Order: sequence, then structure tokens, then C-alpha cells
Amino acid sequence: MRPVAIAGVGESAYGVVPDRTALQLHADAAASALDDAGLTLADVDGLFTCGEGIDLLHVVRVAEYLGIRPTTFDSTLSGGSAWETFVEHAALSIAASHCEVALIVYGSTQRSDLGRSLGTSTRGRAKGPRQFEVPYGSTTVSEYAFAAQRYMHETGATREQLAEVAVATRRHAAGNPRALYRDPISVDDVLGSRPISSPLHLLDCCVITDGGGAIVLTSLERARTLRKRPVTVLGSGSAIGAMTASQAGDITDIPARVSGERAYRQAGLTPGDVDTAQLYDSFTITVLLQLEALGLCPPGDAGPWVADGALDLDGALPTNTDGGGLSSNHPGMRGVFLLVEAVRQLRGEADRQVADAEVALCSGTGGYLSVCSTVILGVDR
Repeated sequence: MRPVAIAGVGESAYGVVPDRTALQLHADAAASALDDAGLTLADVDGLFTCGEGIDLLHVVRVAEYLGIRPTTFDSTLSGGSAWETFVEHAALSIAASHCEVALIVYGSTQRSDLGRSLGTSTRGRAKGPRQFEVPYGSTTVSEYAFAAQRYMHETGATREQLAEVAVATRRHAAGNPRALYRDPISVDDVLGSRPISSPLHLLDCCVITDGGGAIVLTSLERARTLRKRPVTVLGSGSAIGAMTASQAGDITDIPARVSGERAYRQAGLTPGDVDTAQLYDSFTITVLLQLEALGLCPPGDAGPWVADGALDLDGALPTNTDGGGLSSNHPGMRGVFLLVEAVRQLRGEADRQVADAEVALCSGTGGYLSVCSTVILGVDR
């Protein structure tokens, strides 16, 4: 099995981009990542991508738009965790010589689509266990709020500690010139923002943006001949839980516990080896649950740990250093941007740089804390 590395990363314009289609954002991000690697579309023989909702043959649609005919492809749709899952699948394909250059790419116009019909309502057509929750007003936010209420009950965590996640992430966003929101916020600002679903307020929730992101993987041997310093894929793991809170059992024991264990084992590392973490932050509670599930802080202590400044650039574990989904960008499914920021940190190219970062952990979540994928990256020694 050949060692695999990320050779290029890139993004399209993001934020509010009303003049681009989703496919154009895919193409913009792909071009940026390939240029970063010193490669072209002609080098790509593996394509990994998915779209929101029911988008049949999405990978074919993207390949056609880019003008490529990959022989290895994947369109696994697992929400925000899909991009970390794609790293696992692409690395296996490259290691087994099924492809040489894999492009992982995403683009969405979710922000611009807000004025149009998104077709996301499930009322009246929910199936399986969800049909018993939707009629009572169950939404994405309420599912996460449910988990937050339970977590607070079990651990004694407070709304103020949840708010500290948003405050720390905004501090990072202030150093990212492309972040959607950069003005500082306080805990009082978070608690004073509009209630959405108790205990979550508006500033506990991710932003909604347009945007695209991409990464390029190849063998470590080939990556060493390309334009940028390679970032090696050290370990990965994926795990699934339940689609609905009613079927989840312990809703605070999320699948990241299993995906993280697999990734650490493959990498031969422990949580103490991680220098920076890029964690999916659809909501503030998502970060606290991942910190504990991934062993990055003691069980039940994520609230006070975050309140003590652990997520800051000079804290115990600098986290979501580009401003995350809470302040920088979140175009529907944000997992690819975690990987882009992690690579920049390990190369020493980030807007807010973690000193001497050698190991980065990325954790994507999808659905209602339903699926988690973990990727551990390291500098090329």
C-alpha cells in the first residue's frame, strides 16, 4: 500500500456569490487546487464529489462539466462528513493503484438559493422513524438542540460555555480576510441573539453561504515532485449512528468516537499528538461533542475546557482556525473546507498560523450527528 498525500488545496469565491452556478463553483475550486499542486485536469483520473439532496448522477454531471473521464469515482452522500470519507476512499484507491490523481471537489449556491425554493421540506413525505418526529416540528436545529439539552443535563455544561465556542471561532475569523463575519462577538452577544431552538441561539448556529472547495491527492512519491510541500494522510476512519434522535440511543455518544479510534490506530498516534483540529461546527454543541468523542479533552469537561481558551491560537488545541462554519463559510456541506485549512496549517500558509503544527485532525459530521468521518494529516518528514 503506497503512502498517500494531499498535493493541492483550493477554494472558489465564497460568502455571497450570486453570479456563479454550483457547477461553476466546483470548477473554480478544482482549478485552484490543481494549480496549487502544479497539475491540470488532464492529470485527474479519480473524481470524488457529491451534491445536496437527491442529485442523481452528480459525479457524472461534475465530470462532464469539467471535461474529464475518470476511471475511479465516488459520490457517497453522507452530509458534511462526505469529504473526510472521500479522503479515506481516495487514499485507498491511490494506494491500490486504481488511480493516480484524485480530485475531491464541492460547490454549492445555498446562500443564493435562499430566495428560491430549496425543496427541503419533509413534512408529509418523511419515511421510516422520521415520520413520527416530523409532524411535531422536528428540524435539523431542533435535533442538535435536543443533543445540547441532554449534554448540558449530563455534564453540567452551561449556555455560556456553548457560547464560548462561537466567540473563539469568531476570533479566528477576524484573521481570515475571506470570512463572512469578522467582527468580534462576546458571550453576551451569543446569549442575546435570537433564540432558535433552546438552548441554541442564532450565533450558536452556522452561517449560510455559497462556495466551493477542493483538494488533490496522489501518492506521496509523486507529491514530492510537485509544486507544494506534501501533507501526508496518516489515518482515517468513518462510522455511522442513527438518522433520528428517537433511534440514536445515547444521543451524546456520537459516531466520532469510533471513527476517531480507527484513525488514531491507523496513524499510530494518540489525541495528545494533535496540534490543531478542524471540527465540523454546524452548531456550537457539535464541537463540544466531537472534542470528547475524539478524546481531545476529558469526558464531560469540554464546556469548561473551551471556556478556559483551549480553542484559541495559543490554547491547548487551536480549533477551526479559519473561522469555521460558525463565522467563515458553510455552503450546505462544509467538510472539504476543514481539509483545506488543515493543509494550510501544516504547510505554514494559514492566515492565522498555529506555531510548529505537525499533526492536524479533521472531523466531519453529517445528518443529525448521524455519521462521522475522521482524517489525521501530518507534515512530510
